[in-house]
Amino acid sequence: MGIELRALAVTDGIDIYEMLQELPADENGYINRAAGMSFDEYKEWLKGKVQEAEQTGIIDGWKVPSTTFWLFEDGRPVGCGNLRHFLTDKLLEQGGHIGYSIRPSDRNRGLGKTLLSLLIEESRKKGIDKLLLTIHSQNTPSLHVALANGGKIEKANEERSYIWIVL
Repeated sequence: MGIELRALAVTDGIDIYEMLQELPADENGYINRAAGMSFDEYKEWLKGKVQEAEQTGIIDGWKVPSTTFWLFEDGRPVGCGNLRHFLTDKLLEQGGHIGYSIRPSDRNRGLGKTLLSLLIEESRKKGIDKLLLTIHSQNTPSLHVALANGGKIEKANEERSYIWIVL
């Protein structure tokens, strides 16, 4: 079966739910809003995430369209990523285009690099020509993943590094 990237769907089941319960609620700036939800709450959350992917404008002054993807390895979900379709001024400072996380039990096997590479391909399909990742300064593994995928550090401060990937 190998590696596969799938877009979130309202039909996603217990396997995704269990992965999301394993992922931290907030780790290095990646927010997992499904952490701690009941299964029924998760199913409702999926509907909202599909709507986020389908929206075209900005909602509440900052929520831009974004698509959530699941990384599968041999049919088992091992990671997730979000791709914002465009950025606001605020997201240029805090957020960027892509956020991702690998299931803790599956880390340190190169899956983050693979996931980012696949999210870059999805960005190309959406016509995005330059991607921004804002990575917490202490998150060395993610910094290495971004650089390994062609990222260039534009600037850095005590809080985060701003990495651009030109497609």
